[in-house]
Order: sequence, then C-alpha cells, then structure tokens
Amino acid sequence: MLSSRFLTRSDQPDRPVLVFLHGLLGSGADWLDCVQWLQAYPCIALDLPGHGGSRAVGCHSLDQAAGLVRDSLLKHSLADRPLVLTGYSLGARIAMHGVASGLFAPLNIRLLAVEGGHVGLSSKEEQVVRWRQDCRWARRFRREPVDAVLTDWYQQPVFSSLNHAQKQSLVDCRSDNLGSGVAAMLLATSLARQAYLLNALKSQNVPLHYFYGGHDSKFSRMANDSQLPATCIAHAGHNAHKEQPQAFAMALRRQLNQHLETIL
Repeated sequence: MLSSRFLTRSDQPDRPVLVFLHGLLGSGADWLDCVQWLQAYPCIALDLPGHGGSRAVGCHSLDQAAGLVRDSLLKHSLADRPLVLTGYSLGARIAMHGVASGLFAPLNIRLLAVEGGHVGLSSKEEQVVRWRQDCRWARRFRREPVDAVLTDWYQQPVFSSLNHAQKQSLVDCRSDNLGSGVAAMLLATSLARQAYLLNALKSQNVPLHYFYGGHDSKFSRMANDSQLPATCIAHAGHNAHKEQPQAFAMALRRQLNQHLETIL
C-alpha cells in the first residue's frame, strides 16, 4: 500500500474527501500550503510509488500505479465516501488513467481535478521521441548524483517560468529522492506508455476540470485544445498549486461549490 497522510480532518462526515496526488520527485507534503484554505473538507495525500514514505513500493506500469492508489484509498474505508481526486502532473496522469480505464470504478469519484496533466501523445512518432527522452533521464538518475541531474531537470522549458532561486529551492528539497526509484517510476509511467485519454475521459460520468498556470504555455495550449472546462491560475507556471497555493485552493473550492449538489 501507499503511504498516506490526512492533511486536514473535518467533523462533517457528509463532506466529500479531497484526495491529492503529487508529481514526479514530490510527495504528499507538497499539498500542505494549498490545503490551509480547504480545511472545511477532509484532505488526504498519498505518496506515489518510489516517493516519500512509499519509496520502497515498486511500480511497473500506469495500471499498477492506479491500482495502488485505488487499493490505498479502499484501505482507508473510502469506498462509499464521495471523493474529489486532484492530481498534479504525474499524479494527474495517474488519476486520469485510473478514471479512463475503469480501474477507479470501485471508488465514488465525483470530481476529477487535473493540474498540468498531459492527456497523452497522439502519434507513434511522438511516443518514440518521448520514450528516448525518458530513458536518457532515467539513466542519469540511476548513475549521477541526484542534485546534479535535478539542476538540469529544472532547465526544461516547462519550468521556464521559475527564476533561479525557485529552481534552486526545488533542487535542494528534491535532492533527497533516491535516483533509482525516480528512474524506475519515470519509465513505468512514461508519457510514451500512456494511452491518449481525452476521448475516454469525455465519455465518463465523472466531471473533469482542468487547472493550469497562466505562465505555463504548453499546458495552457493543451487546456484550450482539449476543450475541457478549465481554470487559469494567474502568476503561476507548471506547478500552480505550489506557486500560488491560495489561488489554486480557491479555484478548487469554486469547482466544489459548483458541483456540490452532485457531490453530496
């Protein structure tokens, strides 16, 4: 099972439980700043395989990652509680995969909140290019000091909205990751191995809302092209809930209020 932590607890048992999934290199603790403004709801964050308290948990595919999330939530006796599933980046892709594939069918998910999550590559050529890229990063994470790899990792275009100090802060706090664990998870859940999920997601009964940072040009385009209901978080890049935690929490609360009748 995955390590988990209740970030907030509510004394109102009819409230939906907010479930948070972090991105690659992160942990459930990444959501602490955000949930300060969500304390009216019980909030639980999971550590994904190879991360945080789940470092020793192995994972070989997106199916297995989604299955571990599902089984961990069921272990908390959440099968019958209405759930709002929020995922960022890697966590968003696992969440979308779990919903689209039916692996989350035993869970009572009433809203899927996706932050900067890729819906999938639409061509074989793109998949091949991405697989080669992920293999190169995985080799580096296995062979080199994690802080050295992370210094280059945060030079990728998706992180271009971050200044030098912000990037260095991420390097410092992410350097305690085990390179071998990051490499294994990177390959197991590579975007190259993910199906194109958009059509399957639109056919589900679970409402989906897409969140993206205003400075995140790649995922701004994806949100627009997908024609999914979406919210832009101003003054934020790819990691909007970390850069603008209050704004992200307020935007999520607006979606909870909008869907309240169907959630409760």
